[in-house]
Amino acid sequence: MMTSPEKLRLAGVIGNPIGHSLSPVIHREWADRENANAYYIPIATDGSEADFVRAVTAARDLGLSGVNVTAPHKEHALRFADTHSETAASVQAANMLSFIDNRTYADNSDVIGFANACRPYLEGPQETKAALLIGAGGAARGVAAALLSLNFDRIFICNRTLSNAESLAQSIGDAATVIPWKDYKQVFSSVSIIVNTTTLGMAGAPPLPLDLNKAPRHVLVSDIIYKPLKTNLILDAEQRGLATMDGLAMLMHQAVSGYKAWLGAQAVVDAPLRALLEETLKKREAP
Repeated sequence: MMTSPEKLRLAGVIGNPIGHSLSPVIHREWADRENANAYYIPIATDGSEADFVRAVTAARDLGLSGVNVTAPHKEHALRFADTHSETAASVQAANMLSFIDNRTYADNSDVIGFANACRPYLEGPQETKAALLIGAGGAARGVAAALLSLNFDRIFICNRTLSNAESLAQSIGDAATVIPWKDYKQVFSSVSIIVNTTTLGMAGAPPLPLDLNKAPRHVLVSDIIYKPLKTNLILDAEQRGLATMDGLAMLMHQAVSGYKAWLGAQAVVDAPLRALLEETLKKREAP
């Protein structure tokens, strides 16, 4: 008796720009591994909220199960949704929209993605559960929530615009302390992780002016940027013998939730997946 072919499952990622996204590579690899009849497509917008609404409405009407949402639309996504998770509400942004019975549900997998990426580096006893967070935008909110979920009880926030740092600190609560930009080195001895959540250091952007000269040997230095894979911050940390976590770690782990929700079941973050992404980046950067 012949069996009918598995129904095609569709999902995608919406943003501006979107051509650099590695998310289609990740989801295609996972679909190939389990021979899933699934496809994940990039969807570009002009960057406006109006065009985002048009794009996500079209995706839903065309039968996509859901979409990931990247810059500059994560706050737009939360406003668009009919319902949302507590996580998305707490960080005031969503990077996942699931389409269920003509309703749209918003969630944020950046939080669990960063937390799961960090876990291997934070195993074992630690003298301190404090972090230095560079930046105060939407990405910083997600990272802060992840750190709180990992039982960090103190988060120092350092941002060039002090008012933005104060706003983020207020949303975090008692665990947050704002540090003036010029004083960031004063908390180095108190933290076990330093995280850059800004776009400084990204290809085409100015480098992050952070001097790790006085950073202790035990600190983990993380940059959520993955283009380039080794930002000036990561290179500086490596030269000083510090542990580092680049942007691919968070990217891979945050993708798990969307793949399992929309396309398949076996979303494993492993060395072969990372090698594929590194090779893709090299090809894209080649002249």
